[in-house]
Amino acid sequence: MQTEETTLDKIRTRPRFKMFTHLSKEEYAENLKKYLSDHKEEFSGNINKEVATIYVETKYDNYWKPRLSLRIEIEDDQTAIRGVFGPSSAVWTFFMFLYFSFSIFWMVFFTMYYVEKQIKSFEYPWALNASFVMILFIILTYAAARFGQSKGKDEMQKLRRFAEESTLQFEKIQNH
Repeated sequence: MQTEETTLDKIRTRPRFKMFTHLSKEEYAENLKKYLSDHKEEFSGNINKEVATIYVETKYDNYWKPRLSLRIEIEDDQTAIRGVFGPSSAVWTFFMFLYFSFSIFWMVFFTMYYVEKQIKSFEYPWALNASFVMILFIILTYAAARFGQSKGKDEMQKLRRFAEESTLQFEKIQNH
């Protein structure tokens, strides 16, 4: 098994990695199902031959309960497993909505300030300050995402271990 990871993957809001295995897509999916059933007290999720979503079983369910999404693809006659850590799709969508909204508002307010300055009008003296507030909201949204990530770090490490062990365990069996 070979793993690829870049520096950019460590600072993303949704960290990712890529592994290669010599198992076929179907074999890998079956092995994941078996590994998941063997460790059902610790993990749960959904698996098919294209995509798997795994999460750690816990007593609580906070906004950043990490999930591991595995996409199984064929690449250069090898099976490539692309892993992406992230929150539930509802939380991810909400954060993307916030980023999008604050970015649009920033562009609107900054454009208002710029145009006002160009035409020497003084109708929107608050536009520049409002654009700075939007930048602050973007930074706060990013900080909230990083805070949630740090709270879910132990679960993310368990999910990473799940991805590696589930692949290595069955590669060793197949090679013997």
